[in-house]
Amino acid sequence: MSFSVDVAWKSLNKHNEELCGDKVEVLHTADSEILILADGMGSGVKANILATLTSKILGTMFHEGAAIEDCVETIAKTLPICKVREVAYATFSILQIFHDGRGYLVNYDNPNIVFIRDKKIMDYPFEERVIEGKKIQEYRFEVQINDCFVEMSDGVIYAGAGEILNMNGWTWEAMADYTLGCTKKTLSASRLATMLSEACNDLYEGRPGDDTTVAVSRVVARHVVSIFTGPPLNPEDDEILMKEFMQQEGRKIVSGGTSANIAARYLKKEVKTIISKADRTVPPTASIEGLDLVTEGVLTLGKALKLLKKYEQDDFDAEFFDELDAENGASKLAKIIIEECTELHLFVGKALNEAHENTDLPFDLSVRMNLVEQLTDVAEKIGRHVTVKYY
Repeated sequence: MSFSVDVAWKSLNKHNEELCGDKVEVLHTADSEILILADGMGSGVKANILATLTSKILGTMFHEGAAIEDCVETIAKTLPICKVREVAYATFSILQIFHDGRGYLVNYDNPNIVFIRDKKIMDYPFEERVIEGKKIQEYRFEVQINDCFVEMSDGVIYAGAGEILNMNGWTWEAMADYTLGCTKKTLSASRLATMLSEACNDLYEGRPGDDTTVAVSRVVARHVVSIFTGPPLNPEDDEILMKEFMQQEGRKIVSGGTSANIAARYLKKEVKTIISKADRTVPPTASIEGLDLVTEGVLTLGKALKLLKKYEQDDFDAEFFDELDAENGASKLAKIIIEECTELHLFVGKALNEAHENTDLPFDLSVRMNLVEQLTDVAEKIGRHVTVKYY
């Protein structure tokens, strides 16, 4: 089985600081996914620089296949020395999940990673090594579908210290139990990260006493989503497109009225419009037997794209997910791409729709083509493998 990883993170800046002293780096290699969380000493600009240097160095070296010993040695020699404490200080944790099912955890002075499997908090045996005077914890294992990992900076376990809770703060055990409770129902990485971050912010009463970051990774099976939008330039290619489209595994979505009619003719099924009063700003969806979602074209794609861009820019919170759960075509389309997709295949017809053509622009920048380009870009930025085929 080929494994994929659903990754998301949320950070809270220390109160009155413009920059976060934590940094998350996500890398996609040919055979694995890597998530790095670095926590720079202190807060503000200096911490941000320390964390950024650490995450970038580790990310680059890991991407090139360097051993952890070489990575730590490079970190120790590269980071600037604090004049007060006389140490080059940044903590980090690393999770690497290979597509063949192997997993690798590394932790240096960050709180232990919460590992949940089969609705239980796993007590996993780290191997401890000393590298360049630093105690490094390592763990190698085999992953399973629905495994959930939460990396965190120490701002998480100090949340509420001296305010809502006692001087010990939230504690790792309390945070792990809360995470376990959240995962009793299946949540995307972004929803879980949002819930954990908002819990921390509540404990800090909206004034975080330290930079606070949670980075969530969920092991998921491969999920393929295919979208057909726009009629082919040559009507004789309608059947060719539909045959290739329907041969794809996974979910199938058609966007656009003309595209829906082409699909209905090929499938010999009826297009049934679904009237909803939930959101009159989004055109209604339709249903065609054999397809998972049928939407209007340009307007719906544009609204879905706005949601995807908000997500890509880490601009998601509880209100964002309320919008993502809305009963309209744009929200449904965005939700599938964000939460139920690892591979996105786009089947795009190149025939122009005269109603959407802008005569001031060249053909390849027509409204639909422009939306497809933006959709491809944002989907790749959020870690989806995207292919586009034009007809």
